[in-house]
Amino acid sequence: MGLYPLVMELTDRPCLVIGGGNVSERKVLNLLEAGAKITIVSPQVTRTLADLALASQVAWWRREYRESDLEGMVLVFAATNNPDLNARIAATCHQAGILVNVADNPELCSFNVPAVVRRGDLQIAISTAGKSPALARQLRKQIEAEIGPEYGPWVDFLGELRPFLKTVWPHDPHRREELLRRLAGDEILFRLVARGKEELAKERVKQCLSLPPV
Repeated sequence: MGLYPLVMELTDRPCLVIGGGNVSERKVLNLLEAGAKITIVSPQVTRTLADLALASQVAWWRREYRESDLEGMVLVFAATNNPDLNARIAATCHQAGILVNVADNPELCSFNVPAVVRRGDLQIAISTAGKSPALARQLRKQIEAEIGPEYGPWVDFLGELRPFLKTVWPHDPHRREELLRRLAGDEILFRLVARGKEELAKERVKQCLSLPPV
């Protein structure tokens, strides 16, 4: 499969989940983390999905799927317990140019959802092109053990450095890139940020500004 990995901005963008079971629930919870505007179409849903609809976090159309439901959607997830219906939904999406994911049928998908390790704005995705979700989950657990929650504030700290360095060297992008690379690999700086000692971390950054190029 010619899959191309990318990270997609879904904040307030309309996404449709067709089906109301446990698979749909997982899809919806992941979409919520991305800030998507979610609509669920299904006569029945899990308790969790019903609670989300009651709290107005998702829209729930309590009926069977209609082809017109696809209009205006950015992503569609076909997760009903009817394989023939899922296939028809996928065919319509392909014809309309809408990205679609079909539960347990990677051959009908125009995109796959990877296993993801999230640490704040840091996301590490693992994909097997739908061939072995079990392996993807196993690798995710291994990475979760290696990459702890301290990487969330670390990414935030490094992100704040970029505009700061632009004010220091507005016309020297190569020097900025060199220093950002050095700071990203600075173990002492990482430990300071992980322990919440950001003021000391900023002092170390100022020290690094005076270091000679490598």
